[in-house]
Amino acid sequence: MALVLFITLCGAALYLYQPLLAFAGFAIVALAWLITRTEWLFYVLIGSIPWSIEYIRPSLTTDLPDEPLMLLTGFSIVLYLIAKRKSLGKLELRSTLLSLILLQLLWTVLAALASTDQFVSIKFLLAKCWYLVAFVVVPVILFRDRRMMINSAKVLTVSMLLLMIIVQYRHAGEGFTFSGINPSLDPFFRNHVNYSALLVCIIPLLLAFHTATKKPSVKRWLRILIALTVAALYFSYARGAWLALFVGLAGWWLLKKRALLAAYVAGFLIVFASLAWLIHKNNYLRFSHDYQTTVFHEDFREHLVATYQFKDVSTAERFYRWIAGVRMVKHNWETGFGPNTFPDQYKYYAVPAFKTWVSANEDRSTVHNYFLTMAIEQGIVGLLLLLVMLGYAFYIAEKIYHRSSDEFTKITARTCAMLLCMLVTVNFLSDLVETDKVGSIFYITLATLIVLERQSLRSSLSRSRHPSVHFRKD
Repeated sequence: MALVLFITLCGAALYLYQPLLAFAGFAIVALAWLITRTEWLFYVLIGSIPWSIEYIRPSLTTDLPDEPLMLLTGFSIVLYLIAKRKSLGKLELRSTLLSLILLQLLWTVLAALASTDQFVSIKFLLAKCWYLVAFVVVPVILFRDRRMMINSAKVLTVSMLLLMIIVQYRHAGEGFTFSGINPSLDPFFRNHVNYSALLVCIIPLLLAFHTATKKPSVKRWLRILIALTVAALYFSYARGAWLALFVGLAGWWLLKKRALLAAYVAGFLIVFASLAWLIHKNNYLRFSHDYQTTVFHEDFREHLVATYQFKDVSTAERFYRWIAGVRMVKHNWETGFGPNTFPDQYKYYAVPAFKTWVSANEDRSTVHNYFLTMAIEQGIVGLLLLLVMLGYAFYIAEKIYHRSSDEFTKITARTCAMLLCMLVTVNFLSDLVETDKVGSIFYITLATLIVLERQSLRSSLSRSRHPSVHFRKD
């Protein structure tokens, strides 16, 4: 039908000399393709994540091509649901994890309305909405088909590995030096932190493929790819991603020991206790640095030494912003200052003793701790909602891993648990949830757990309705 209409409109365009009719024909064909090929559009979106670039203009800041693809995918899933409403049957979306994500979104709306800069916060809120639609709603619907879940993981992995090879080739031309990594990433990544945070997330996927496959030859190639990815991660010179890899592997071990959720809770209790000690009697002032000796080191060994001596500029600048951030939370703890307002507000709360030579913050970067960002911009309630949501996600991963007898489900739960461990780690040192590169993986991981949660609930209901009958032998 769409093809007939397309031919008719093209013919009318030629006869009436009205090219707009031809464009209308193309639009109709594209619309029909979107309805019937939403899965392929999602693959394109996933594959574009590593390759997307930041497009910055005075009146527009976006990521191309993945951000327009997010909007297109969101529109496509609406058409998909309308077109397939009969074959899909009743779409069951009941999920505690999904409810927590929606509750978080609702609180973000309230924080945006109470913001110190409503225009900036509402722009952030709109972007958040299409991120959630593209990377939570769409996967929750499509991942009911296991093949979609597997193929999406393959597309992302292959796409990132191809880019990794290009980066390593370019970095080799720089002698694999610390100072040469950022130029090797241009224009696809802002810096080595963003690159390494996405790269480390590929390792659990490769491990999942290695566990799932039964072919020795495929396992051998996957081991080679894992080794190459770890080597590339080393040459990214990103301390946070290195730490995330070890935390992810530790998370795998904790998952098997049924201690993952307990470790998550204990970890944050230690963080809050440490924070309370630093605040008490201004103990944090003991760690103030010398402005003159806090510099950027082009040699990586000097960079590591400077890190534990608090003389590395990136570490020192983090302290500067974290202290300002904690003081901001104390000032406005109810609803926060509003989403995306930190760069315009924090300098008033900063302590000069921790100032560095990059504190002018010309690139308007963030506090470099996503959990602190939530407390600053959305108040204590916003932070608590995030912590509860993550805790429940770890609980679901652990519960499903141990209760399921299905190998695919166990591997998927393990992969999600490892990814969440890694994402929590990198976001403790950066703000990457709201970026296209890492935020997409974060939300897809949560969406995958929602699908597993729904499947687990259905299995439980089925067992309760049809209990097995056991006969006792006399």
